[in-house]
Amino acid sequence: MDLDEAMQERRSIRGFTDDPVSRELLEEILTLANHAPSSMNTQPWHFHVLTGEVLENVRKGNTERMLGGVPPSREIPAHGKYEGVHRDRQVEIAKQLFAAMGIERHDAERRQDWVMRGFRQFDAPVSVVVTYDRALNDHGPVAIFDAGAATYGLVLAAWSRGLGAVINGQGIMQSPVVRECADIPEDQVILTCVALGWPDATFEANAVKSLRRETGEVATFQGFDEAGQGRRTG
Repeated sequence: MDLDEAMQERRSIRGFTDDPVSRELLEEILTLANHAPSSMNTQPWHFHVLTGEVLENVRKGNTERMLGGVPPSREIPAHGKYEGVHRDRQVEIAKQLFAAMGIERHDAERRQDWVMRGFRQFDAPVSVVVTYDRALNDHGPVAIFDAGAATYGLVLAAWSRGLGAVINGQGIMQSPVVRECADIPEDQVILTCVALGWPDATFEANAVKSLRRETGEVATFQGFDEAGQGRRTG
């Protein structure tokens, strides 16, 4: 699969088979992700790859705390409630997913189960917890931006090899659980996680692809000549 194909066809996968994922393949994917650009070559990201009993302990701790009413505890600022067009897009993808899964608006039990899937890392066989160096916290959001670039590289590399992935902020919303179970060093900040595994073709939500704006809505072009060429002047 070439880069264009991977970028155009990639979508979030939220249902996985029980087939195992080899450490060799994961190392191959992370080696590619590690080539991401970063500010001043700081390379602030770290990948903590969890599976087996360690991941089950994270799932259990997340679930127990959330069902027990423990407020979310993240190590990065919470984004709060989205408003305006951003809220519209959030609702739009939720409607797509619920329609694919046949979850009715009044079905509180299934809607709650869907939410809890996120805290369970969507029951994936592997979860990659993405962190960045705490020493860079005083440098603003640059380290988070750089770690995000590496995370996108991770999911693209996974997709190009047939693996499915979803970047999953819910999976680290009880960050104390993740830190303890995964033995994450204190000098790293937990940013997000990526659920990984082989896509389950029978899981309806896996066919959902979020709608995207046209390029003309997100990009502006200035200073081009009459032929539409970008050139240096002077």
